[in-house]
Amino acid sequence: MAKSFLRTAFNNLVEARQRRADLYTTGALLSLDDTSLQAMGLSREELRRRPAQRALF
Repeated sequence: MAKSFLRTAFNNLVEARQRRADLYTTGALLSLDDTSLQAMGLSREELRRRPAQRALF
């Protein structure tokens, strides 16, 4: 069944907000010290490998 225009627009909006939130949280996590990151089970190298920006422009 075909999706309605509003459903597609809503899904695109949610996806864009999720990408923005991912970028924000990655930046915030990178500002923490290595000890704090390690306590959360993350590494600075792992965070740096995350895409910085997924948009084409």
